[in-house]
Amino acid sequence: MKLQSVNQAFLETINPDSIEVEIYPVKESPKEGVEESELDEMWSFVEKKKNQRWLWHAIAHATGKVLAYVFGKRQDQVFLKLKELLEPFGIKKSYTDGWGAYERNLPAEQHEIGKKNTQKIEQKHIRLRTRIKRLARKTICFSKSEKMHDERDWTIY
Repeated sequence: MKLQSVNQAFLETINPDSIEVEIYPVKESPKEGVEESELDEMWSFVEKKKNQRWLWHAIAHATGKVLAYVFGKRQDQVFLKLKELLEPFGIKKSYTDGWGAYERNLPAEQHEIGKKNTQKIEQKHIRLRTRIKRLARKTICFSKSEKMHDERDWTIY
């Protein structure tokens, strides 16, 4: 699976004339890049709870803007895909919960564990679970295909 920075399925459904886009190379971004980020993973499932899907995502600590996200299992190789997407930002500090993938794959001097600095990303989880019922932990709503789960359900993100 090749990583993409855009949601192709969503792009095919919209009118290109109604979109405004600003593109900045990382070296010339309007704000010296991203100094700090918050990283977290969020559980959901497709069809049955045994078929787990994890959203691994990163937001800018200062602004709360989404920097990158990937879907997969709760394993190191999926986090490494997210880490690869974050490399162009030149992030100097990442705040996370205590999940082992972060400790194993982030340099200790660039990694801080704790709830104090992950409040923005946890708020995003709450908003997503409130707005998209199929992401709620106890629900009768669920996605029936991984493709629809990964492409459609996250367009509001």
